[in-house]
Amino acid sequence: AGFRRGELIHNCFSYHFVPAGSMMETGAHALGCTVFPGGTGQTEQQVQAMAQLQPAGYIGTPSFLRIILEKAAELGVALPSVKKAMFGGEAFPPSLRDWFAEHGVTGYQCYATADLGLIAYETAAREGLVVDEGVIVEIVRPGTGDPVPPGEVGEVVVTTLNPDYPLIRFGTGDLSAVLSGT
Repeated sequence: AGFRRGELIHNCFSYHFVPAGSMMETGAHALGCTVFPGGTGQTEQQVQAMAQLQPAGYIGTPSFLRIILEKAAELGVALPSVKKAMFGGEAFPPSLRDWFAEHGVTGYQCYATADLGLIAYETAAREGLVVDEGVIVEIVRPGTGDPVPPGEVGEVVVTTLNPDYPLIRFGTGDLSAVLSGT
């Protein structure tokens, strides 16, 4: 998503009952970023915090950042520092990507689960997600475990050989397809 060492990131994933907030904070710290743990809810306070702290970017769901930016506009508060975002937890269609671009924010998406951590992420190519090198991803016919042909929609099944928490053919319940090419 373009985050760089020394930047402040506003993290609006939850830290309560789910690992998303902590997972993303850990990744940002690995890059050398400072993280403001905004969490979820309290939109006006999120706007105030962003206005005062001037974070370089946002981590969280795309719908919540849109709500924050719309509330800031309603309140007449400028948030010019928020230029980049890492989204997860929900769909990030091209129409929403374009909306953010019109509002000065370049957003990228990632795909992760509480059980597995990061599975895939988007790049500047904007041609689907790139599978993380630490996992094996299969797209299978739901209920059978049989692989589907490239381009056909099926369930995402992931294997991670993490020695601390190995998971073999973990069915996520999510649907996707394999794009041809690299």
